[in-house]
Amino acid sequence: MDEDRRGVLHPERLPEFHRIPADAALAHAVRWLWIPEWDLPPGVASAQQLLPFPACNLVVDPDGPAFAGPATRRSERALAGRGWAVGALLRPAAALPIAETLGLGAIPDLRDAERPVDAPGLHAAVVAAMTQARPGAERRARAAEAVARWILAVVPVPSPGGDAALANALAEVLADPAVTRVDQLERRLHVSTRSLQRLAERWFGIPLHAMIRRRRLQEAAERLRGDPELGISRLASELGYADHAHFTTDFKAVMGVTPSAYRASVPGPSRAAPTSRAEPTSRAEPTGRTEPRSRAAG
Repeated sequence: MDEDRRGVLHPERLPEFHRIPADAALAHAVRWLWIPEWDLPPGVASAQQLLPFPACNLVVDPDGPAFAGPATRRSERALAGRGWAVGALLRPAAALPIAETLGLGAIPDLRDAERPVDAPGLHAAVVAAMTQARPGAERRARAAEAVARWILAVVPVPSPGGDAALANALAEVLADPAVTRVDQLERRLHVSTRSLQRLAERWFGIPLHAMIRRRRLQEAAERLRGDPELGISRLASELGYADHAHFTTDFKAVMGVTPSAYRASVPGPSRAAPTSRAEPTSRAEPTGRTEPRSRAAG
């Protein structure tokens, strides 16, 4: 399963999109850097629907740098004209130090929020890299290096056994599809559930159960897109839901449509997939704000 694209609900609508893995020196702070670029004809917009994992992003675009807090809901962005963004998907051990250094407040207070970042040197370096007359790969590499340098100057390497290192370890375990319940985390990390709940609140800004739910729904969306023969009841069971009804309720609450309606909305072979008899088809369409800037797309 392609974890990089799991939170993109309609991959066929993506602009030119690049991910740059974090090197060893940056790996404690960043999962990867991401760079979308688009150049659309007049009157044409590309709607990007996202269900990102609850993580923070540092993003630089032509308007300036910004810190995007953890997302708790599906969002939509409409890209138009010509533009770009350079973002870093932050690990928990980086998100909190960056927010504190910039005076942005606690991570829970930044949920579904975007705050401008006063970093003119970072902005100038990234704009210079992205607008140079160089091959695309070289421009993107230089921009990513500028973001990485700024982050490394702010984020220390976590001390072994400290809360920052444990927060990063928790993020890795939460990404495992085998984890479907909070009580599994205690056995995997050898830390009490109560301690992990406090850690999640401070470093992630999102409760543990909400993060597990989000990852399950991301996986559900990807599997619905990729396997038109997969039954909804079977998918619900494999994702750890008690039954078809609980899964459908959960999916619709976040996505705005039922699993079958979502699968029917995706172009390609899955469009012709039949609707489960036990699940009424919803006419509701996903909605969201139309924003000119691309944030938290990592």
